[in-house]
Amino acid sequence: MNNNYFDIYYHNESNHRFCYRSGEMVYEEVFANGALLSSGWNASGYPLNVLKNCPSYLNHKKFAEPFAFNVEIDGQSLDFSLEYVDFKTDKTENDEKSVLTLKSTVTPAIIKVHTLIDGTQMLSRWLEIENASDKPLKLSRLSVLSGGVESLDDDALDHVKSVDDVYSIGYFENDAWGNEGQFKWNNLRPGCTAIEGRFGRDRFRHPLLFIRNNTTGIIWFSQIGFSGGYSYSVDYHARPNACTTHLSLKTEITGHKPLYVIAPKGKFISPVVYMGLVHGNLDDAINEMHAHIRKSVLTLPEAEGKTALINCGMGAEHTMNVEDSKAFIDQFALMGGEIFTIDAGWECPPDEQMEWGAYNGRNIPDKDRYPNGIKELRDYAHSKGLKFGLWVDIENVGQYCKIHTEHPEWRTVNALGERSEKFLDMSIPEVSKWAENELSRIIEEYELDLLRVDHNVDFTEYFGMRDTGFGIPECVCLKHNEAVYRMYENLKKRFPNVIFENCAGGGGRTDLGMMKSFNHTWVSDWQKMPRSIAITNGMTMALPPERVDRLFAGMGCHTIGSFDAHLRNTMLGHISLNVISPADAKINEKQMAFVRHSTDIYKKFIRPFLYESKIYHHTPDLNESDYSVLEISAPDKSKGAITVITLCGTNEKAITVKPKGIDVSKEYKVTLDNDGFSYVISGEKLKRNGIAVEINASLSSELVLYESI
Repeated sequence: MNNNYFDIYYHNESNHRFCYRSGEMVYEEVFANGALLSSGWNASGYPLNVLKNCPSYLNHKKFAEPFAFNVEIDGQSLDFSLEYVDFKTDKTENDEKSVLTLKSTVTPAIIKVHTLIDGTQMLSRWLEIENASDKPLKLSRLSVLSGGVESLDDDALDHVKSVDDVYSIGYFENDAWGNEGQFKWNNLRPGCTAIEGRFGRDRFRHPLLFIRNNTTGIIWFSQIGFSGGYSYSVDYHARPNACTTHLSLKTEITGHKPLYVIAPKGKFISPVVYMGLVHGNLDDAINEMHAHIRKSVLTLPEAEGKTALINCGMGAEHTMNVEDSKAFIDQFALMGGEIFTIDAGWECPPDEQMEWGAYNGRNIPDKDRYPNGIKELRDYAHSKGLKFGLWVDIENVGQYCKIHTEHPEWRTVNALGERSEKFLDMSIPEVSKWAENELSRIIEEYELDLLRVDHNVDFTEYFGMRDTGFGIPECVCLKHNEAVYRMYENLKKRFPNVIFENCAGGGGRTDLGMMKSFNHTWVSDWQKMPRSIAITNGMTMALPPERVDRLFAGMGCHTIGSFDAHLRNTMLGHISLNVISPADAKINEKQMAFVRHSTDIYKKFIRPFLYESKIYHHTPDLNESDYSVLEISAPDKSKGAITVITLCGTNEKAITVKPKGIDVSKEYKVTLDNDGFSYVISGEKLKRNGIAVEINASLSSELVLYESI
């Protein structure tokens, strides 16, 4: 079936029905009895009324909350008691958008339901809430997409031994720093299961969820494009030996109440929720999700286009003086680096770079550290063929920054009335204006080619309280993030030739709401094996691989794991490099040759198809394997690359890898990079017999390249 097909099918029979068809994904809703209700999904392209007299709509009476969204304002639910106003669509050759307008009969509010489809098997959904009154409205509950997902009857349950076996949910189990991307499938048991992040949990769990029907082969997948509190709530209503089961889902924005105060005659636009489904396996779901993200989320023009330039950097773990910096620039140039970035510490006096948090917000190169100004290093990097970047954490101010003492009222205040020591409230117009102007100054004054944005806060600081001016306190989180998103979108448009790189204490803010304005992102600050392998494995599920920064060398990764495994752990994503030798030591030429060989492969073989690549996670749950196999391939199956990395306790391992991104009708040249050995084999034999890989120790690797001939 052509996955460029998309159409919004509106049919008004006894009720208003809305059918969203994109590729083979079908999602339907009905406006009936004053409410917008979820009518169900189909993974094979069938509208649910394909049999006019026997439609397959969900029975909304089987769900306690069948509503397609949940909105509560001033203590009143707006899920029902609504009036239909109109439904409009706008179709282009790339996508189709719709706006369903509903009016509350109990509260002076208008709700506009926005939907975008684009031919991928995923849709984008967001809400717009207008305050039609002369008084502020308090938003206290928000689920952007919710309601019934599926009901099963005897046909699907005939061969089920236990209701515990029907569904599995896949998500990142750990929410703590340095544990990003730790993917696992778990059986879904009857009852309500919540997967949460940031509010009540730490901030390092990317808002991503998969639901797999183990009996029918369908996978639903979703992301929440928001940098604040969120919750996926899955309600599985089933009893042992039951003849039917019912599954529903809520995608909620969480925080202290009210979440948002909508000004008189004002409006609120919610974060975007992304939802799709496939009849297939996990990688089918991941690749459809990546296709939607590439086509309809990451749409702003980007500096350097689809180049994924290799970034190299130094920060507080080094002395950061001018002499060492130049030596490292020389080293990075030899390694094949393309950008030199100075990380945290550039604002600090010599020997105090490890105290960079206290100096944060000064945003001026320390004169004793850089007596000739930072332009000296920028010019030196350019002379060696490297672009120049600089790190900033604009939303935090340290005690030595004048903003800290001159404007204490700019820092957030929590629900207990305690003022943050560093975190700025970007919902205050003066603060967001200062931050945007300061970033503009930094980019222009220091002539940056790249801006690296960090965000080092405790997750509890996201949820300060502020006075709205109406005598009503509100949680700061939504308005803070609105201001942050707006600032970076403005900057990206203003500086089209600057690369914007995201970071948030590692992977604390990798969601699609933030990523819309960034070229790529750090997904973790943890680089030590074996956990770093799981991070790469998981975060390349959440984001297209070209957006996922992985670091080779530095940050302690040299302490465990082989040299080759660390480098190959970065090569199917976006490579970042640290140094392999102190500034005053002789470089190991064998190490340098391997790095240069690998970056050459990346530039000449992998990078040309990286931005359109499909990705295959041969070992998605690393808890169930003693090695990791990750593969990317060109969309036309003309070439691909596979990394095989053994985990702890795996010695002298013989592994057979069956490539997934190949065409059985083609002939391929296969290269095993460890010894440079190549051979020619048919795609049919590759698919059937696979590639024999032998790795002799734990935390070691092989890189396999294949190309049609």
